[in-house]
Amino acid sequence: MEINDLTPAERRVWEAFPRGEGVDFREHPDEDAADGASWGAERTLRAEVLTALLLGRNTGEGLVSGLTVKGARITGKIDWTYATIEHGIRLQACWFERTPVLYGAQLRALVLSDSALRGLRAANLRVELVLRLSGCRITGRVRLQGARISGGLFLEQAVIGTPDRAVTGTPDTAEAAAEPALQLNHADIATDVIAMELTVHGQTRLNGATVGGQVQLDEARLHAPGGIALHAETLTVGTDLRAHRLDARGMVNLTGSRIPGQVIFTRARFHAPGETALRASSCTIGELWLNRCEPVQGAVNLRRSTLDLLYVEPGTWPDRIRIAGLTYRTLSPHLPPEERLPALEREEFGYLPYSYEQLAAAYRTAGDEAAARTVQLAKLRRHRSTLPRHTRPWGVLQDATVGYGFRPLRAAGWLLALLLTGSLAYGLRPPPPLKAGEAPEFNPVFYTLDLLLPIIGFGQEQAFAPRGWGQWLSYLLIVTGWILATTTAAGVSRSLQRQ
Repeated sequence: MEINDLTPAERRVWEAFPRGEGVDFREHPDEDAADGASWGAERTLRAEVLTALLLGRNTGEGLVSGLTVKGARITGKIDWTYATIEHGIRLQACWFERTPVLYGAQLRALVLSDSALRGLRAANLRVELVLRLSGCRITGRVRLQGARISGGLFLEQAVIGTPDRAVTGTPDTAEAAAEPALQLNHADIATDVIAMELTVHGQTRLNGATVGGQVQLDEARLHAPGGIALHAETLTVGTDLRAHRLDARGMVNLTGSRIPGQVIFTRARFHAPGETALRASSCTIGELWLNRCEPVQGAVNLRRSTLDLLYVEPGTWPDRIRIAGLTYRTLSPHLPPEERLPALEREEFGYLPYSYEQLAAAYRTAGDEAAARTVQLAKLRRHRSTLPRHTRPWGVLQDATVGYGFRPLRAAGWLLALLLTGSLAYGLRPPPPLKAGEAPEFNPVFYTLDLLLPIIGFGQEQAFAPRGWGQWLSYLLIVTGWILATTTAAGVSRSLQRQ
């Protein structure tokens, strides 16, 4: 392209490029790029001019060339497919008539902050430094699948898609919500993904992506009602995934992700009524924080995941949860087991013994053995409700007498009560001896113990024969003693097996 073909606006950019200087067409810094369609020729740049400039040899001797433009109206189609561009590109607060195509391009740096675009097609893009889309208003799809960014990806305060229509241009339905508005699947970002206050209408897809540093989604709004708001299966993050005050309309899916640091959903809102709102199954996560969240609207699936710390308040759990195979070392905040146990009853697949064992283990890790015993007792009671009716009375008896071995003092209480009853009854009306003159002196306390304790003998039971109500009381004491001995032995055996 000859220099004579340039408009005055284009000439300004052409001359500033070799020196790496910027050209600002804005009338004031707070202009909204969404109004760019009405901007006149004095701030209009043709896409082919920018392409010729970046791919040509218009560079300054001994200078660092670069394209820096603010507030321009860019007409035509930017098509840099497979292009290799060695200059930094900053097209800030610009309005793009057509969707830029950067498929397979190799760039040093690309900054499109505060711009208005119809979309961005940049699959398999390579960026040496940084890709910045901060503050952009993008009405179509952003395709960055397979991208390789050696620096960071910045999406803070960007808006992708529109709330009234899906990115395909059809009405917003469940099918439209399933369409990805932001695609980062299998992307490789060396440092961080910064997406604070990001708004996406449609699915955000990060399946198989690798982020070397941190993913920040603080105050992000990911809206795909009836679909998957965040689709991040097998996501690998170097440190943390932070999502303070996340507003997710649709499923948040982290299945199979590997996040060694923290996954923080402080004050997050999950809204997928009748569906799964949070799915983090088969994950390996350092710490999962669901603190100060509203009750989850929809099911929570944490099956087969491994966590070092699970921080969840009882009021956060929804009516349906799936936690089969969930393993965690520490559970916070530390609360009485009576506040934790109701959540285990919400398991969609019914009674799961392992879930109770895991909760008990967490209490033992915290040094709270009493709470661990309470959980074990609750497990056996829940198990009893799953047994056939004719086998339940024995469990009820063990529970009432010794608490399945977790409440051994109950047996002592029963023995003391029966001992007092027998001692008073036989003290007031001693039974006659079997052989007069040969029987030892009657002792109501040891006589009652002889009846209660099936193994130990004090010589009283064989020497005296009660009659009437005293005989029936002796039968009751003998039977009760055997029951207490049997249930105590069963409880002690169960405790030894657990140890």
